[in-house]
Amino acid sequence: MPIYEYVSESPGDSAKSCRICSRGFELRRPIDREPLLVCPLCKHPVKKVISRINTPTVTKPLSVSDAKKAGFTVLERRDQGVYERL
Repeated sequence: MPIYEYVSESPGDSAKSCRICSRGFELRRPIDREPLLVCPLCKHPVKKVISRINTPTVTKPLSVSDAKKAGFTVLERRDQGVYERL
């Protein structure tokens, strides 16, 4: 499930919003659910914030032995349309 970030629509108005939504909060929700419109605690209107995503970085290419240890089948091209298992 993805993590969504929400923040109060008027973060400077602390009289209406609670401490949680004025600072912003994260929530795990299924993709098929509608985004929140109000804070679950104080019922003050909130908006969804677009945040950064975490993508894995590859530090080095996998060697043949690393790929085999990970369970992949390694093939090498020998001829036109002919591959050989290593």
